[in-house]
Amino acid sequence: MLPSRHLVALALLWLVAAVAASIWPVGQHVWLIASGALGASVLLDLLLVTLLPVPSARRTLPASAALSVGIDVHLRLTNSGAARVHCEIYDHHPAACVVEGLPRGLSLPARGWAEMSYRLRPTQRGNLEFGPLELRLDSPLRLWQRRLRVGEPMALRVYPNFAALSGYALLATDHRLSDVGILQRRRRGEGIDFDQLREYREGDSVRKIDWKASQRLNKLISRDYQEERDQRIMFLVDCGRRMRAQDNACSHFDHALDATLLLAYVGLRQGDSVGLMTMSGEDRFVAPQRSRQMVSRILNTVYDLQPGLLTSDYYQAAVTLSKRVRKRALVVIVSNLRDEDDDTLLPALRLLQRRHLVLFASLREKALDEAVALPVQDYDAALAHAAAVEYRTQRDDAFRRMRLGNVVCLDVPPQKLAVSLVNQYLEVKRSGRM
Repeated sequence: MLPSRHLVALALLWLVAAVAASIWPVGQHVWLIASGALGASVLLDLLLVTLLPVPSARRTLPASAALSVGIDVHLRLTNSGAARVHCEIYDHHPAACVVEGLPRGLSLPARGWAEMSYRLRPTQRGNLEFGPLELRLDSPLRLWQRRLRVGEPMALRVYPNFAALSGYALLATDHRLSDVGILQRRRRGEGIDFDQLREYREGDSVRKIDWKASQRLNKLISRDYQEERDQRIMFLVDCGRRMRAQDNACSHFDHALDATLLLAYVGLRQGDSVGLMTMSGEDRFVAPQRSRQMVSRILNTVYDLQPGLLTSDYYQAAVTLSKRVRKRALVVIVSNLRDEDDDTLLPALRLLQRRHLVLFASLREKALDEAVALPVQDYDAALAHAAAVEYRTQRDDAFRRMRLGNVVCLDVPPQKLAVSLVNQYLEVKRSGRM
C-alpha cells in the first residue's frame, strides 16, 4: 500500500491544525474530533481498497521489432467488479528501451474494460524481457494506492534494422540501388553466363555473333553475357571486444551486422551462395547456400548476438573456417583493424588465401580522425596529436602489407560500411577474381 497525494496533503493539513491547536487551546476539541474522523476515514478507505477486485491485464506486442525503430505496445485491462475502478499503469519494460506514454492513468468501468497503448523504441538487439504490469489501484476515497502485479511476462525479439534492409531491397527490385550509392555497372559481352540476345553493334567480337538467330531474323544478332553466378560469399564477423566501440547510437558490431545483411541480400540477388561464421565470441555458423530464406536464416542466427570481451583471434578463426568451407569463396572479414594485429592477422590471411579470395573490411573509428584533425595548442594536445598520427600510420602500414599480399581491403567509417562493402563486392565480381 502507498499513501496517495491526497493523504499526504491531509496529513500536512492535520499537522498545521495540531500546531494551531497547541497555540490556541480553544481549538483542541475541534482538532481531536477532526483527527478521529480523519483516522476513521483513512482506516476505512484502507479496508475498502483491499476488497476491490483485482483487474486482469493483457499486453499485445508485435512478433518482432527492429533496432531503433519504434513500435506500439497495446494494453487491455478488464474490471470484473461492480464498481468503477481508477488506476495508474506502469509497465516493467526492458531497460534497453526508450518509452513514451507511461505512466498512464486509466478508468475502468464496472464489469467492463479499457485499452491504452504506448510507444517503445528498442536500443539493443536480442531477446528483451517484459515483466508483469504494475497497477496502482486508487482507493474509493483516493487516500491509498494499492500496488499490484498483473499480466504475464513476455519477450520481444529485436532484430538488426531489417526495415532499412527492406528499403534497400525495394530499391534493388526497382533497379535503383544507385539511389543509395551502390553502383551497378554491368560488363556487357564479358563473363561466361548467357544473359540476352541483342542487335549487333559496331565493335562487337565476331565470336559473340549468334549465326542461327542472325539467319532467322535476317540481320546480325550478338549474344550478351554477364558475370558468373553460383559463387560463394562467406562472412567472418568479429565478435571481439574491439567491436563494442560506439561512434553514435549503434555499436561497430551493429554496423557490421547491417552491412553483412545488405551484402547477403545483394549477393543472393546476384545468384551467389552466402554463409556466415562468427569469431572471438559465441560460435555461430550458417553454411553457404543459395536460397531466398538465407537472409532470414542469418537474421535469426545473429539477432541476439553481442560483442564480448575476448581479443580477436584471426588465425584460430581461419583454421576453423578452412575446415568448414572447402570450396572456394569470397571470405569477407568484418572487423576493426588495430596496429598490433600483424602477429595473427597476416598468417590467418595467408592460410585463407590458399583456397579463398579474402576481403578485409575494417571500421575506422571517428575518434582517430578527430584526434588527428584537432589543432595543436598546448603540450598535451601535441602529445595526443603525435600519438594519433603514429597510430594511424601503423594502421595504414598494416593495410599496405595486406594489399601487397593480394587481399582486398576496405577502411571506412561505420556509417559507410554497408554501401562501401556492396560496391567492393560488385567490383570484385566484375573483375572475375571470384
